[in-house]
Amino acid sequence: MKKLILMCVLVLSPLPALAHKVIAGVFPSGDAIEGELGFSNGDMAEDQEVVVTGPDGTELGRTMTDADGFFVFTPSSPVAHTFFADLGAGHIAEVTMPAEEVAEILGLAAETADPAPAALSGSNVSGVTVASLSEEERAAIAQTVRDEMRPLRREIAAYREHNDFQSILGGIGYIVGLFGLGFYIAARKKLAT
Repeated sequence: MKKLILMCVLVLSPLPALAHKVIAGVFPSGDAIEGELGFSNGDMAEDQEVVVTGPDGTELGRTMTDADGFFVFTPSSPVAHTFFADLGAGHIAEVTMPAEEVAEILGLAAETADPAPAALSGSNVSGVTVASLSEEERAAIAQTVRDEMRPLRREIAAYREHNDFQSILGGIGYIVGLFGLGFYIAARKKLAT
């Protein structure tokens, strides 16, 4: 009887899953759309083809990921852009950037945005002169910020998917507690008869 109970406990005990989820994200980056593809365990999808389609399913273009799983795509029309990649073994990445964000990248929504920052450029406001940046300087700053943000985005995504040791032990504790409660109730019933 003890061997049967021990076998049941071992068979029913939880084991860690070795699966991982696909991570896909897109965000505005200057006049382009930058995105990343990878897995929740930290592995990134390098040299992966990404197909870009519009809302009606027509192909708008293709791009490739770099060694860090990042890609850049320059939009040409203010419609929703869906980025699709088949990462193999049943892993499909699909993420959409709404038409409003794409229109903003193309400068079509910039006319409705708050014009105050543009008015400050190169002017003297309250005794403080704000210098305007050239396109080269803006591109260099944007590239630097993107390069610094990549590892942070990857760590945040991996942290969201990570099961720590404490939560695993807590789950095992609940299961052992339920078994103990069941054995206690069974023993009380046996003594009552």
